[in-house]
Parts: sequence; structure tokens; C-alpha cells
Amino acid sequence: MQKTKILWADDEINLLKPHILLLNEKGYDVATFTNGNDALEAFGKEHFDLVFLDENMPGLSGLETLTAIKNIRSDIPVVLITKSEEENLMEDAIGSKIDDYLIKPVNPKQVLLTIKKLIDNKRLVSEKTSSAYQQDFRKLGMTLNDKLSYDEWVDVYKKLVFWELELEKLDDPQMHEILTMQKSEANAQFSKFVEDHYLNWINDKDPAPLFSHQLLKNKVFPLINSGTPVFFILIDNLRYDQWKVIHPLITEHFRLEEEDIYCSILPTATQYARNAIFSGLMPLDMEKRFPALWQNDDDEGGKNLHEEAFLSDNIKRTLRKECRFSYHKVLTFDQGKDLTDQVNNLMHNDFNAIVYNFVDMLSHARTDMQMIRELANDDAAYRSITLSWFEHSPLLDLLKKLAQKRVKIVLTTDHGTIRVKHPSKVIGDRSTNTNLRYKQGKNLNFNPKEVFLIKNPHEAKLPKINISSNYIFAKEDQYFVYQNNYNQFVNYYNETFQHGGISMEEMIIPIVTYTSK
Repeated sequence: MQKTKILWADDEINLLKPHILLLNEKGYDVATFTNGNDALEAFGKEHFDLVFLDENMPGLSGLETLTAIKNIRSDIPVVLITKSEEENLMEDAIGSKIDDYLIKPVNPKQVLLTIKKLIDNKRLVSEKTSSAYQQDFRKLGMTLNDKLSYDEWVDVYKKLVFWELELEKLDDPQMHEILTMQKSEANAQFSKFVEDHYLNWINDKDPAPLFSHQLLKNKVFPLINSGTPVFFILIDNLRYDQWKVIHPLITEHFRLEEEDIYCSILPTATQYARNAIFSGLMPLDMEKRFPALWQNDDDEGGKNLHEEAFLSDNIKRTLRKECRFSYHKVLTFDQGKDLTDQVNNLMHNDFNAIVYNFVDMLSHARTDMQMIRELANDDAAYRSITLSWFEHSPLLDLLKKLAQKRVKIVLTTDHGTIRVKHPSKVIGDRSTNTNLRYKQGKNLNFNPKEVFLIKNPHEAKLPKINISSNYIFAKEDQYFVYQNNYNQFVNYYNETFQHGGISMEEMIIPIVTYTSK
């Protein structure tokens, strides 16, 4: 194993010989210099893992050397050693991206502790994280064999996401593989759980989770008319793990008031789930109440063109009092910028509903565009692209503007997505819909072990295209493939992000409330 190599520059380096000898005994290789110029020349020629710089050197000062070093290699940690803790000096050092500082006279134990923290920290954290997951792996494994409630399934999913994000920081393929297998096992059990309970939930025969059509009534409308404008922001297709990575950016500007979960209805597709959110109705009831607006799978045209009308009706039906509201759907960067410019006008409303479609478009683009496929080649990369979009989006600009005012923000989504890996053969007639995670039709032929079949759609509060229609839903990470052109279909859609079926990723949905700081 190669020794950790340290560069130490100090004009009084001879006085630090005891420190250097101790570091050599501990297995560190230390190169010493008496001025910034020589240190810089060596740093440009050799590889160092860590740099100690005296702040008060003649010629090139410690801060000047620090800036030059960071310009060469910004990833190498630099520790400034100083006689002074003056505020302006510390501000300059922090502004120059210092990693740590020590006050003279320097204690050898302080030096060792600093090295451990900056160099060995990654290895120590990696070992501790792996060990902690291995312990939790056994607990989770036993938990999956229990008869879990919906709330317990939520806890399982949150824990799996937690470990997914923690292990992502480590370069440990074996741990990743173990977690992937455990997540797959959990999704298999969760699919059975949903299959066993969904119809009873929807028909109020069993205690049920909060569903899409109950979301506004239970979680959002009670916040209206408190004198504080409520902004309901729905980012289409945003999974719980994707929310977790953008959440820290939001809490820079807002205080987290409540983190909660709700369950997407089936199909976990925009046409059904999002219309249910805004209307406050299940799809069958939407079809009955809005025969001219509701569109079935076989109808031509967009399926989410009437959300504002659904929302208006829901507000009148549920609130039964005056409510000034607005509805905006953001599909482009310019639309997002225009909305941000309207913040002052939006503040006059009691309630503002905003739909952002970027993540949904990203998942579809990943299917259709090779470049996006390569950029988002797994769940970690998919999260990373979501974070990058959010960091540079008009949505974050909007939130920054709103943070300067007294508002409540309710952030959620309509459904998540899952990366599909296992094709499931299905045969249907020409009227069968194109979604890869659910099918509606009258002559469907399929493997009954691989699907959740709803023979009577009305029992699930779903409309029928015709009298003999039924629905099938893909479970876990499967996706429906037609018999014709099977191989071509598999090659095109395998490993893409899809929604409409049953999985923790699609159904367990974040709804989070933030308030101004």
C-alpha cells in the first residue's frame, strides 16, 4: 500500500522536526519546504495527498500559496497553520477553499487528528457505513418476512432509500449489489401486498393509506385561508429518492414543516393519478361527472388538458367558500421564467397550483434519446441529473423569490418511476393502450403470475373502454412486451424508467410542507 504523501511548507520548518519524525513513524511520507515558491514547484511536479501551509511566510504568503495550489489541484486538502484567529483572515482562508486550519503552537496530536479527518476519513466512513448496512441488511431481511402494514412498508422503503444514498458515496460494488437484490426482494413482497389489499382499500373495506384523490382535501385545502398564500407544487414523476436529493437545496431557503407520504392510485400514470389529485375523484367518478372532459385510453388527444377545470370543481365542491386560486403548467424553461416574474401577482391568491413537467420529460427522453440514456444509465445518475436540473431551474428561482415572502409550500408528485429490467409477454388487440406498465383491453393474454389482474375495473373505480375490458398491472421491475417484434422491443425499452404499475418507487410518494424561515 502506497504511503500517504504530505507537503509541509513553513519558514521555520526546523522547529517542526519532532512533528515530522512522528509522522514518519506513523507511516506518512512528509516533504518539507521553507517557502511558498519551492512548495508550489514541488506540488506541480509530484503527487501529494495533503498540504500544510504556514500562513505567515516571507515572499509568497500562505494564502497566496493556497490559492495557487487550489488552481492546480482543487481536490487536494489544504490545512492553513496560523498564529492568528482574526475574522478577516479566516474569511479569506475559507473563501480560498481551505479544508482546515491549526493555531500555533501546533500540537502533534492535532496534526495527526487533522490527517485522520482529511485523509483517512473516507476509508473510515466507508468501513463504518458498510458495517452498519450489513447489520441493517439482516434486520430488513427478517422484516420482509413479516406481515407488514402499509405504514411499515413505507418505513422499509425509506430505509432502503437511505442506504441507497449512503452506499452511493462508497466505491463498493458488492454492497451495491446486495442492496439491489434486497430492494428487488422488497418490491416482490410489496407487489403481493398491494395485490392482496388494493381493492379492499379502494372500496373502504380495510383501513387504507391516503390516496391521490384524497390528497388536496386532506393535506392541502386545510392550509388555505390562513392568511398565508399556499403554493402547491407538483413535480411530475418525482420519486422519493429524487426528492431526498433536492430537499437540502430547498431547506437553504425554507423550513421543513412536515414530511409525509401518500399512495398513488393505480394505474400510476399521469392520466389517472394526476387527474385524481386535481379533481379529488377516482377515474370512474371523473368519467361520470365530466363525460365531456375525461378521456379514456383509446380516446385521441392529451389526457391532462383539463386539470384546471377539475381543480376549480374540486375547490367549489370541497371548500364551499370563496378561494382565489391560479393553476399553471410549466413545460418549458421560458414558461418557468415567466411564472417566476409573476410572483407578486400570485401572492394575491389564496392558493396557487403549479405543475412542473421536467422529470417526466426526462424519463421519456431517456427512453428515446441515446445521449440521455448514457447520462442517466442507473438510478444514481438519474438522481444526479434531477439534482442538476433543479439547481439551475426556474423552479428554484421561484422558490428563492417566495422565500422572501410569507408563504406555505406543499411539494409533491403524482407518481414515481421504476427502472424496468424484466420483459413480460402480453397479447392484445388493436385497442390495447401503449403503456408498458399497465394494459387495458378485452382480449388480453398474459402470464397470470407476472401481473395484478383487475377483472372488473369498476371495482377499482376505473372506467371501462367496453363491457368486457379488464386491467393488468406489471409488478416489480417488469414491463409488458408484445409477442410481435419481441427482441426489438426488449432492446429498446430494457433499463428505461417507466410508470403505471406496482412498485414502491411508483406508489410511495412524498408530500412535503415547507414554510418561510
